[in-house]
Amino acid sequence: MEDQLLHNLFRTEYRKIVSVLCYLFGIKHIEIAEDIVSDTFLAATETWSLKGIPENPTAWLYTVAKNKTKNYLKRDAFFDQKLSPEVKYASEKSEELVVDLSAKNISDSQLAMIFAVCNPNISAESQIALALNLLCGFGIQEIADAFLTNKEVIYKRINRAKEKLKAENIKIEQPTVAEINERLEPVLTTLYLLFSEGYYSTSQNTILRKDLCAEAMRLTFLLIENKTTNKPSVNALLSLMSFHSSRFDARTNENGETILYEDQDETRWNQDLIFQGTHFLNQASTGNSVTKYHLEAGIAYWHTQKEDTLEKWDNILQLYNSLLILEYSPIAALNRTFALAKVHGKQQAIQEAEKLQLTDNHFYHSLLGHLHTGLDNKKALAHFQNALKLAISEADKTTIAKSIDRFKV
Repeated sequence: MEDQLLHNLFRTEYRKIVSVLCYLFGIKHIEIAEDIVSDTFLAATETWSLKGIPENPTAWLYTVAKNKTKNYLKRDAFFDQKLSPEVKYASEKSEELVVDLSAKNISDSQLAMIFAVCNPNISAESQIALALNLLCGFGIQEIADAFLTNKEVIYKRINRAKEKLKAENIKIEQPTVAEINERLEPVLTTLYLLFSEGYYSTSQNTILRKDLCAEAMRLTFLLIENKTTNKPSVNALLSLMSFHSSRFDARTNENGETILYEDQDETRWNQDLIFQGTHFLNQASTGNSVTKYHLEAGIAYWHTQKEDTLEKWDNILQLYNSLLILEYSPIAALNRTFALAKVHGKQQAIQEAEKLQLTDNHFYHSLLGHLHTGLDNKKALAHFQNALKLAISEADKTTIAKSIDRFKV
């Protein structure tokens, strides 16, 4: 029980205290902030095993973190002198450092950290790794598992990101309206990629993948809670995440194998998340600009309507048409052909799909396999066989193999 509690508190409180201390110290002293918080949790492990869990574990952690911060500053005069010009004090008259762990300051600190970490000068991979570590409280091994790589790779990505932030002297502060307008897009891109890492990951660890999605949604909601960052595009992104998350449990079976959309059990769709997605999509409808998040949220909304109607697929097709005009993507163009088949028939969809020439992509061959089925089963089988050769994950291979087996009956 104690181990589970500490694990949960580490996930939720580590990121909060680190954000507050980074907000206080500045980006140059990020490792010191992490060391203080790590020492706090080490003290919790040692003390709670001897004396038991305190009545209010979170308050205990906050008190110890504050004391360790003050003790560190007293011990390290050099750090204190170096830090003093940058540190924020609760009052100009107060000589004592104030470590403010109030709910408001935690929220402000995390918002400031989001804009600092989601910096376009850092590679997308490093941004996501640093965001998972600092903003979400994921350990190095967990991040490595999510990326299907080893700890050394993740260490390097995180360290590169930190050094880049220091070199650029990025300020951890509340963004101004001008900075929000300038930097909101890369922030949303990082959160979108963070969500996608969980939703589309080939990792078999479903709990970890769900946690990644939940953290991306939590950070996006932080932006909505702050009135200066509560923009239509942010609401559209959270709507998109909510709709996708609603079908998370229906996308795979108990063996981790992918279940195609048409075969999903809609009773496993989360209706609360669908309602939430609809709410934020309505909130996103203000203003006079439409972003890719609006369009993708619209597509995701129609996918939560199980009934196979012409209206549904025509709406999805029109949304894909608008999305490709706004921001072309070969994968979006490939996905569009499925809606095209529903509206205008398989033959037209095959012609459009073949124009894309995504011959190294297993999704391309899988789609063409499905489109050719019933029209030219020989071609369909050839495409499924190509898809099987190109597939990487075992789940995808199993799904494709089942499609191939249907031709053997």
